[in-house]
Amino acid sequence: MKTWIQTAARSLSVSIWMMSQRVAVVGAGAAGLCAARHILSRPNSFTPPVVFELTDNVGGTWCYDERVGSYDNGRPIHSSMYKNLRTNLPKEVMMFPDFPFDPQLNSFLPHQEVQRYLEGYCQSHDIRPHIRFNTAVDSVKPVVVTSEGEESRTTWEVTSSDSSGCQKTETFDAVFVCSGHFSDPHIPDIPGIQNFKGKVLHSHAYRYAEPFSGQSVVILGAKASGLDISIELAKAGAQVTLSHGRPRFTFPLPPEIRQASPVAAVEEDGSIRFQDGSVGGADALMFCTGYNFMYPFLDAAQLGLEIQDHVVSPLYRFLMPPAFPSLFFIGICKMICPFPNFNCQVQFALAVLEGSVTLPSPAQMEDEVRGELQGKMERGVQRRHLLMMDREQWEYCQMLAHTAGFPPLPPVVRSLYEEVWRQRQVHPENYRRLNYRLISDTQWELID
Repeated sequence: MKTWIQTAARSLSVSIWMMSQRVAVVGAGAAGLCAARHILSRPNSFTPPVVFELTDNVGGTWCYDERVGSYDNGRPIHSSMYKNLRTNLPKEVMMFPDFPFDPQLNSFLPHQEVQRYLEGYCQSHDIRPHIRFNTAVDSVKPVVVTSEGEESRTTWEVTSSDSSGCQKTETFDAVFVCSGHFSDPHIPDIPGIQNFKGKVLHSHAYRYAEPFSGQSVVILGAKASGLDISIELAKAGAQVTLSHGRPRFTFPLPPEIRQASPVAAVEEDGSIRFQDGSVGGADALMFCTGYNFMYPFLDAAQLGLEIQDHVVSPLYRFLMPPAFPSLFFIGICKMICPFPNFNCQVQFALAVLEGSVTLPSPAQMEDEVRGELQGKMERGVQRRHLLMMDREQWEYCQMLAHTAGFPPLPPVVRSLYEEVWRQRQVHPENYRRLNYRLISDTQWELID
């Protein structure tokens, strides 16, 4: 009888723990707000989350800050938003599936509207009371807990410090890392860069075009920000050299933009030598070369992770270290439709924590991840591009939804996303003038 009572008591304590897990969320940008929203929607499984936010507002990189460099407290400015940025995806594709944008707005939005949208999402789901603003996460450490007669489990010690420097350590059952990866500039090594006589900056520190009017600017990198900033500078009267290693763009660009091969070096006299052997001068050199993954609050070796400039590995389902499947990285992949992707990842992660998704063993998870990455590299994918999803994102989101039992993304999201991608290749200046409307889960239309 006594043994039965002890067993029943132990089972009850385990079920109570499973019913009320405590989750920490690092960051109150789009991914962090999405995590908090879904945690709050499951009160039988989770206590309200604690969201740690470095700044004084929600929105993450969408929260525009005209300052560059550092905040008053000495920490680096987080946002990479520039003043006139407009979305390169229409709101019909960008939105969280359960929270549409104002239908009166144009499809392609200035960043201020996305910030307002995220503030509305936060308010609608009453997330703000659970956010600790102006609070930095200093460390996130796993602690393996072993109770007599039970399987060992991992808890997490999260140490944070507020604006006064007061430090606090708390214990959580799971951690969602939602700190983004658009804040630590990646600057490739350019031989002789110290010889350059003009201004050198990364797009992270670019806010508006007017200071470059009448100047010659070399832009390194021609993905979304490189192309957008080049066009913006050209319209402000700058002469732009767009230096990149991609196939030469054949669509029309402003006459003030010329394309060039990648920069090879800066000569002793300060002139720039390109890989094709041509040489030219410039007043400014701007790196539009992306961002590094940076998680100063994590000990990568302890977690069994390798964190490099462009790769975090191994992560099962691009989400969790196999050895610690209660730590989740949300939104780590690139070339995705961000908000819908976050929405799928968060729901899958919570299903893992609730136990409705059963994971393979850590060894099996690690083997699967390494096999996938090896297969990509054998297909010619460069190591720094291993987290770029592009067309693979739709099957990935479908798989998460199917495994965890939540509604998949409607096919119209992919259809419109791919249409806009095509338009962007043909009309990089004008594609944002178009407006769309969703008719059903499978159909969209172009509207005047």
